[in-house]
Order: sequence, then C-alpha cells, then structure tokens
Amino acid sequence: MSSLVRIGGALRAGSRVLGSAVRRRPGVRNAGGGVHIEPRYRQFPELTKSQCRQAEFLSGFMWFWILWHMWHDSDAVLGHFPYPDPSQWTDEELGIPPEGEE
Repeated sequence: MSSLVRIGGALRAGSRVLGSAVRRRPGVRNAGGGVHIEPRYRQFPELTKSQCRQAEFLSGFMWFWILWHMWHDSDAVLGHFPYPDPSQWTDEELGIPPEGEE
C-alpha cells in the first residue's frame, strides 16, 4: 500500500510541474492585427516583378509541354486510328439520295 501512495504522490507532483509549465506558456496568436491584404473593388492586384517572372516562366513551360507532346505523341490527341479517306465513301454513307429519287 505504501508503494501505491508513493507512486500517487509522484504522479501528482509531476502533473503539477507539467501543468504549471503548460499554463504559464503564452499562446501565439497569428490572426490578430486586422486585415493583412486590403480589399480592392474592381482593381487589379499589384504584382511584384518576381510574381510576373514566375507567371511568365510557368506559362512558357506549359506551352513547351503541350507543344512537345503534340509533336512527339500526337496520337494521344488525334487518336490511334488511320484517318478515313472520304473519296472511298459511298453516296449512301454520305446521306446522298439516289439520282432517280426526289
């Protein structure tokens, strides 16, 4: 029984030490101080030179990626089948009625 009392006392003492350390530490508030970016009605945002360069680089890379893959793997866009020859189609397939019928 005396060992349980000692363990209980040690746990209470440890919880007091840890509890006081947690309670004394002030919290960090990141949302205070008002609006960080003022709203602007019907006006373009002000961009930095860095943002403009990043946008130009990303859009250039996007077009490089699209055109590169169109050149090297055009079947992904145009399809994996031979293009039909329209000169081989019959009048019936084209929906043209026979000459004698009006």
